[in-house]
Amino acid sequence: MFERIHLQHLTTRLKEPRQFIQVILGPRQVGKTTLVHQLIDKLKMQSHFVSADAVGATNATWLRQQWETVRLKQTMGGNKEVLLVIDEIQKINNWSETVKALWDEDTKQQKEVKVILLGSSRMMLQMGLTESLAGRFETTFMTHWSYAEMHAAFGWTPEQFVWFGGYPGSATLINDELRWKNYVQTALIETSVSKDILMMTRIDKPALLKKLFELGCIYSGQIISYTKILGQLQDAGNTTTLAHYLHLLNESGLLTGIEKYAGTVLRKRSSSPKFQVYNTALISSQRTETFSEILQQPKQWGRMVESAIGAHLINTSITRNFSVYYWREGNHEVDFVIEKAGKLIGIEVKSSEASVTKGMDAFQKKYNPTKVLLIGKGGFSWEDFLKMDPNSLFL
Repeated sequence: MFERIHLQHLTTRLKEPRQFIQVILGPRQVGKTTLVHQLIDKLKMQSHFVSADAVGATNATWLRQQWETVRLKQTMGGNKEVLLVIDEIQKINNWSETVKALWDEDTKQQKEVKVILLGSSRMMLQMGLTESLAGRFETTFMTHWSYAEMHAAFGWTPEQFVWFGGYPGSATLINDELRWKNYVQTALIETSVSKDILMMTRIDKPALLKKLFELGCIYSGQIISYTKILGQLQDAGNTTTLAHYLHLLNESGLLTGIEKYAGTVLRKRSSSPKFQVYNTALISSQRTETFSEILQQPKQWGRMVESAIGAHLINTSITRNFSVYYWREGNHEVDFVIEKAGKLIGIEVKSSEASVTKGMDAFQKKYNPTKVLLIGKGGFSWEDFLKMDPNSLFL
């Protein structure tokens, strides 16, 4: 399980002499807090864990108070080193400047105060990291759980993973689907949108952002132009606003717009996005069908499988550092294109019997990719693809 990998990694880092602030980034409910508590138990180091998410009007003064608390614990306990953990750090005003000042004070005084910062908004955290904490931090990314991790932890089948997604905290609720859907919608979706986006960023049209998210879930796996999106939303503003809101949803680990592969950065950025959820639970929790019912609908089930494949690719790409695109030219289309270190791989997902498609044939002739892969009937099984690390395709 990925927790064990991260746990070993962070344990090694924190056993070293104090060098860097450890920053753990990832969406809500993927196990960041659980990982840190496991780390504290394993290290048996005196620690102080606080969450800015549970404190109103958090600011730099609150942060200084927490830092002084851990300094006092170190002094009174006679400990050589002590660990400070701050969850949802991005909720604190001017957090990066304050952390920099306090960290530099401890460095100057040779204090072994080790620090872990947790956050669920990549954008808000990385902004502070790059502006104020350059050279003082190391980052660990935690993504939504994969099928292999959900299977190892809960014994899930590939079909269960496609429908119920990769939220470990919701796994015990799947036998009561109504309760499970309510949990995902309120505790995960609503909390992520309200706390990680609307409270942290100026949003002129919050209703539009929520509608864009709902639309993105409905059309996950499909390519839709911003102009067409405007036609389906009331008070939609303009395409620039939609692109910005989609960017915010992406940084919160909810929904992204995969860009078109065209061989040039300029054309990639100007393309119509292919909606893709980071976790298929975001789709199924908003659908009226149950798990047993969706299995009896081949076309809809095929779309769920394709979204699960896409989610697997984009989550893995964050930690494995490869890029994910789609390709379309005229009537020709390739579902996913992944690129790394000059290697190009085309991936087609089919829920019905198929051989080489016209789209893949056209892509092959135009770009001469390193590999082309068919996932589904007539090719590599989608179940096995969800078990593997897509990065191995580049080897």
